Amino acid sequence: MERIAIVGIDCRFPGAPGTGAYWDLLMRSGDGVGPVPAQRWNAAEFHSPAGEAGHSNTTQGGFIDEPDAFDNEFFTVSPREAAAMDPQQRLLLQCAWRAVEDAGLAPQRLAGTATGVYVGIMGNEWAQVHLTDYPHVTAQAGSGNGYCMTANRISYHLDLKGPSLAVDTACSSSLVAVHLAANALLSGECDYALACGVNVAVTPALSIFYTQAGLSAPDGRCKPFSAEADGIGRGEGVGAVLLCRLSDAVERGLPVYAVIRGTAVNQDGRSNGLTAPNRWAQQDVLAAAYRRAGVAPADVAFTEGHGTGTALGDMMEVKALAHHHKGRGKPMALGSVKGNLGHTEGAAGIAGLIKVALSLHHRTVPASRFAAKENPALRLKEAGLRLLKAPLRLPAGPTLAGLSSFGMGGTNAHAVLESAPPRAARPEPAARPGPAGLGVPVLTLTAPTADALRRNLLTQADALAARRVPAGPLSWTSHRTKTGHRYRFAVPARDTGELAALLRDAATDDAVLARFAQAPAGRPRLAFLFTGQGSQYPAMTAGLYRESALYRHFFDEADAALLPHTGHSVRDLVLAGDEAVNRTAEAQPALFAVGYALGRSLLELGAAPAAVLGHSVGEYAAACLAGVFPLEAAARLIAARGALMQRLPEGGGMLAVLAGHDEVAGFAAEEPEVSIAVVNGPKATVLSGDSGALMRVGKRLTDHRIRTRPLNVSHAFHSALMDPMLEPFAEIAREVGGGVPRIPLYSTLRGRLLADDEPMDAAYWTDHVRRPVLFADAAGRLFDDGPTHAVEAGPRPVLAALARKLGPPVSGTRPAFVLPVRGPESGAEDLAEALAALYRGGLDPDWDAAAAPGDRVPQRLAPYAFATAHRYWTRNTAHLTAPAAPAPQAAAPAPAPTAAPPGVLVLERAEESEPVWAAALEAVGQVGGYETGELAPHLRLYEDLGFDSVMVMELKTRLDELLPGTGGLTVQDLLPRLATLGDLVAFLRECNPQGRQTAAGSGWTPKERTA
Repeated sequence: MERIAIVGIDCRFPGAPGTGAYWDLLMRSGDGVGPVPAQRWNAAEFHSPAGEAGHSNTTQGGFIDEPDAFDNEFFTVSPREAAAMDPQQRLLLQCAWRAVEDAGLAPQRLAGTATGVYVGIMGNEWAQVHLTDYPHVTAQAGSGNGYCMTANRISYHLDLKGPSLAVDTACSSSLVAVHLAANALLSGECDYALACGVNVAVTPALSIFYTQAGLSAPDGRCKPFSAEADGIGRGEGVGAVLLCRLSDAVERGLPVYAVIRGTAVNQDGRSNGLTAPNRWAQQDVLAAAYRRAGVAPADVAFTEGHGTGTALGDMMEVKALAHHHKGRGKPMALGSVKGNLGHTEGAAGIAGLIKVALSLHHRTVPASRFAAKENPALRLKEAGLRLLKAPLRLPAGPTLAGLSSFGMGGTNAHAVLESAPPRAARPEPAARPGPAGLGVPVLTLTAPTADALRRNLLTQADALAARRVPAGPLSWTSHRTKTGHRYRFAVPARDTGELAALLRDAATDDAVLARFAQAPAGRPRLAFLFTGQGSQYPAMTAGLYRESALYRHFFDEADAALLPHTGHSVRDLVLAGDEAVNRTAEAQPALFAVGYALGRSLLELGAAPAAVLGHSVGEYAAACLAGVFPLEAAARLIAARGALMQRLPEGGGMLAVLAGHDEVAGFAAEEPEVSIAVVNGPKATVLSGDSGALMRVGKRLTDHRIRTRPLNVSHAFHSALMDPMLEPFAEIAREVGGGVPRIPLYSTLRGRLLADDEPMDAAYWTDHVRRPVLFADAAGRLFDDGPTHAVEAGPRPVLAALARKLGPPVSGTRPAFVLPVRGPESGAEDLAEALAALYRGGLDPDWDAAAAPGDRVPQRLAPYAFATAHRYWTRNTAHLTAPAAPAPQAAAPAPAPTAAPPGVLVLERAEESEPVWAAALEAVGQVGGYETGELAPHLRLYEDLGFDSVMVMELKTRLDELLPGTGGLTVQDLLPRLATLGDLVAFLRECNPQGRQTAAGSGWTPKERTA
């Protein structure tokens, strides 16, 4: 039978705000119980030690901190809707998100999938308070309450298409939810399932009920199986686990906490009372779970019991366990987390499941709180059971555990879990075809806002500082998990300590954050620029070659292609730091190898160019990557070019002139043996030709106060002195051939984009030797076509400096220059930073290609840190709270962004007081619960302000009230004009043109805002 893997966990319980804190609480036998918070109810008013009618016998319980805090902006929920939502819905949303992240999955990647959501829930006190306040029942109050909405809310916001349902079987609700989720996975109904449980106490109703039923412990603490047991103490909490089939988890490389071997659910039927436990039914559900799991009771090492700490409940549970475990060898360990938390009611099953999963994962079962004085009436030893007074270390190998959860109405559930198989607990590195390994890991992180990014950078920095895992696996996991939001952060770092420091610096220093973070408007459009001759130097890219397996692979590939034509290894020459690399015969093939290896590395990393350009000899690598000819042909041609040029007699030279083409042309024309060889910019021209003639031209230029500089070259490239080599080169070029680029190629021979029917054939490459390099023209036209990023592929940045001196592009926006190699000291870190820059600019790289094979192992990163600034509680419970307690506040509204993105409608500040604008603000503010000062024209009604169809209906009604002059809008009129608030205002002005001139004519009057 297929087993079910628990791959992700998140939870919040009393005294434990996260999974790690929960495990810590268990291991130290911590107590999460304390006084009833003043925010809930006035415990003194409803307290009676004697348990009088309408009162509770305790002022204690297990309560979570800050149940009113909710990051509504993250989920695009308006403040008004957030204030109406049951806090259980809010807690589940955040918990479900973090459970998916914990599995090493980006929650957005589950969107549209058949992922199921199963929520165990027992209490609905928020609805009892709000839906009986009839004058204030709104559409938001309806969708914000109800059991079904706890599950449906998760499915809606995560866009999950699988089954979505809430389960109420009282105290066993969340383990029954796990049972249903597991069965859905086994039947193929879904591939992932979120199983959750939640409980928040808003009123003292259940505390009073437990007291009146004789079930409540006066100190508010459950003492499971203890001689001190005297009843139930209430508890709160929320937990979520992400489940999938074990075979799928292994195939997908997801780390597994533990495995569910089998589950069973049954009912007491008619027993000695609707709320009384039934030993025989419990005994049967245990047998069914063991049978479905295919295990013998004696094989179970420990069981997390229901363990409420009531005399009857503990007795019935022990008798049911004894039926299976009595006399079967070593006593089975028994405990209950209710001793630490209280009875978390609808969340009790998930609290126990998470405890068992963590125990199997850590190979340790925590000691049971209150185990020191076990209840002698239970006769645990005779029953084949024992309470753990100290943590139990589990032996190596597979370990089985049980988990019980029994509902007050008689629905019982039991699950059998097993430790994860070694390969599932510690997945092998993910395999990937082809070369890989950037050399330096790049950690990425995304967030919906800059503030959220800062908050999460600090969270990750603190978590990483406490870990000893290498930076590589952590970074690889971040690409899978921390993705999908608008603000992108990426930084290379060689080790975890460096990484933690960089994250902290970025979170606390705006300048550092601006360097490593960006909010791209869309996908980037890349241009690759390939550097030409003159940029070479001994040992160029040697550091990158040593550190990056990816670059090394492609450099070796180029070297192998060149070897038959050069007669020696270009790679060995370069890495040896040989000065011979400056000789033309060596420099040209070596530069080709560097350009090719950088370009292919970037392509392998997912950085595909929208256009390419090569400066003179750099055009060979550009053409090869653009598909003009294969690597072997390009290698033959570039090797021949360098060798033929090297054989030419010396005596020529080149002269850089700080002037434009037109200014220099007249001087060059006076010397027939001098040609214009290169035009790099409006003030950058290079002359080439006979050395004596160059000296004469240089003198005349100096006389006219034009600066010149001789270049250290062996030959007069792109001049008539190249003519002797043209025919032998053309012959080889004809044999090699050359087609039309498959990627747009901006030719420095033509000074423009090559046409679709313009091949780079033998004639092209022969002209390429002799005619001038028109870099300024080609680059200018390339930049006019609007690339967002220009990536220079060469041993040092030369073209980036030249390009910055060109005139502004037609768009007025220059591309961002990205430099994978910055010079002789460059290594893998510069290439890693180049990829990080492209990611920040909107590229989605192939991170598997960036990671070393051994780094592709998932790690559990710190979960997303939600904002806690916004608080949503209820004024309707004010009568329950102590008089001294501060008045609960309504929703703290979400701050609006201060700057509009490019291309959106922006209203002038002077227009914001005109009546149509004011009326639109008022209406949107009323419907969404926003302060009008927070609203701005560029905010999107759906994506930023959380509007939905119900809110649009209400918006139409509000606008009719505020702007009668619009002539009776329909919802159909509004829907196409609701992209942004600015669009809405423009439409309303069209409908009500008089509103611009006069407030009286607009019919707008300010109205008091209602909560």
